[in-house]
Amino acid sequence: MPRVTVYYTRNCPYCRMAKAYLDRHGVDYMAIDVGSDRKEAEKMVELSGQYGVPVITVDDEVIVGFDAERLNELFGTAKGEEIFDVLIIGAGPAGLTAAVYCSRKMLKTAIVSENIGGQALESWAIENYMGYRMVSGADLMRKFEEQVRTEQNIHIDLDRVQSLGREGESFVAQTVGGKTYSARSVILAQGKRPRKLGVEGEERYLGRGLSVCSTCDGPLFRDKVVAVVGGGNSALQTAIEMSKIAREVHLVVRSTIKADPAYVKQYGERKNITTHLNHTVSALHGNGMLTGITIRDGRSGKETTITLDGVFAEVGWVPNTDFLGDLVPLNDQKEVIVDINCTTGTPGIFAAGDVTNIRTKQIITAAGEGAKAALEAYAYLTR
Repeated sequence: MPRVTVYYTRNCPYCRMAKAYLDRHGVDYMAIDVGSDRKEAEKMVELSGQYGVPVITVDDEVIVGFDAERLNELFGTAKGEEIFDVLIIGAGPAGLTAAVYCSRKMLKTAIVSENIGGQALESWAIENYMGYRMVSGADLMRKFEEQVRTEQNIHIDLDRVQSLGREGESFVAQTVGGKTYSARSVILAQGKRPRKLGVEGEERYLGRGLSVCSTCDGPLFRDKVVAVVGGGNSALQTAIEMSKIAREVHLVVRSTIKADPAYVKQYGERKNITTHLNHTVSALHGNGMLTGITIRDGRSGKETTITLDGVFAEVGWVPNTDFLGDLVPLNDQKEVIVDINCTTGTPGIFAAGDVTNIRTKQIITAAGEGAKAALEAYAYLTR
């Protein structure tokens, strides 16, 4: 067996999934918490050039992030093609809830998703989910996952669907890992992905000071200077939590703060957050690693350069609908159009959660929509 090491932080859901993947495939590995061990964190950065987790080493190979495609190539096992009653694409609150409801209806169900938890994993603290006074997104999704794994008739594959089409009476999905899934019906629950800043050189600094997962990478910036870009709930929540870890936090807001009063109150109580209203990031600076940003005042045009160690982008989300083509109708925001029963414009395909055009983007509504989609899929299959 190869020598495998996983560098992780405790609150990183992708780290947890990487370790779960290796456990499931019987791979022995060493796990190192770089959120609490600064020397090991420095070693990881030197080894990978990354200020982001997880980092996995397999002998001399360095794998950055939870790269399901590469891990499948190294440790996966090929399976024969099966035909499922329902294929659920995505494993956030909507997809996982849909899976439980499908299982209870004795439907043979497959879930294909890059991760388990979806956008909910990015939440430091959730205070409006019934049954919990406060819970982190990772902990809540862990509860969802535990319930799904106790159900029967559910196959879970950590992979990404790259195409979906119809062949005869079935829908066929191809994954980046080279697998094919056939199903009599489909539930789209793949959510959204972080929106880019739109600044030159952005890709170069991703994982090298620029992060889109503060819960994963935040502990690596202890006592450092960071910026959070955005003015909504996610941005304020990230700024609040990072102010407890970093020495100084700069909050860069395009216009004005548009967050819930509860977050605004907590944000106002933090003394080490400097706020730049009506500003955008106009440039990223560094040599290999990010060392600073330039921000531009939208009113005067004046530019200011800030020396820092990391940037957390919280500027919104983009629907993961690129692989759908014209299979289902989309709105002008590229969201899947559904009716009140989670039915799309294509018979046999249903959709739930943030990937759809429903107005409310909340974990609790996504879970409810997932249940509705599963029940509609059952009704469709039994007709």
